[in-house]
Amino acid sequence: MRRFAWFVLAYFVLVALWGAYVRATGSGAGCGSHWPLCNGEVLPQSPSTATAIEFFHRATSGFAGILIVGLLAALGRRVGWRHPATRAAVVGLVLTVVEALVGAGLVKFELVADDPSALRALVMAVHLLNTYLLLIYLTLVPLRLGPRPTRSWLPDGAFRTAFAGMALVGVSGAIAALGDTLFPAGSLREGLRQDLTPGAHFLLRLRIFHPFLAVGLGIGLVWLARQRTETAPKPAAWVTGLVFTQLLAGFVNLALLAPVWMQILHLALAYGLLVSLVVFASRPPAQFDK
Repeated sequence: MRRFAWFVLAYFVLVALWGAYVRATGSGAGCGSHWPLCNGEVLPQSPSTATAIEFFHRATSGFAGILIVGLLAALGRRVGWRHPATRAAVVGLVLTVVEALVGAGLVKFELVADDPSALRALVMAVHLLNTYLLLIYLTLVPLRLGPRPTRSWLPDGAFRTAFAGMALVGVSGAIAALGDTLFPAGSLREGLRQDLTPGAHFLLRLRIFHPFLAVGLGIGLVWLARQRTETAPKPAAWVTGLVFTQLLAGFVNLALLAPVWMQILHLALAYGLLVSLVVFASRPPAQFDK
């Protein structure tokens, strides 16, 4: 059961990454403004590349819904509906529905492709925060199925601050990625000039904050890991390693002017850091050493 729960989490991460690929390639309008149909069809005929990318995301998202329902049913049968793991899966199912509705809203209101509106940025921020919450609760499912129960979520103020920081940096990263997609620069100097030009689009003015917020969060997470390294050395090491890897990836992403593949890798590391932080925050220290 735990392996299946970890598989569901991994699958949801892949679906979320493909969703980022849809945005980065400007394929969000591949199915027009139709939802759940694609250009008015159940199965698109002779689809364009953008349509194929968007339709694949919808298909894999639909299967994710089947997986979370299957996981919840299996948990209810195996450990009972009042078990903490089952409750986490219920929250995961609710957040999956919200995820689908937000995605549908992006399509129905045409907040995709080249749309640079503030509403799109706002909905994308909500989408990102919901994804983070979804991955948190999907991570809690296998953790609560272990031989020792996890302790209460969240354990203390330091971890609450860490997750708030993750949310803030995640939202700023989503805005920065949208700005990179809609307003690509030919060089790093040109990109900085775009950001600092008076009257620049708000996406350009906001994206400059992301690197500074990310560095600040990284310092805080490394400090937190060092404070807990004696009682939980393995998760502390994972969090520390991922922080430095993520900061390096962010620098490379900036230097290379945010190519699509680097944006996806950067986001994948962010999801990995989030999951590692959940593990760090949730398990009793003694459980890590076994």
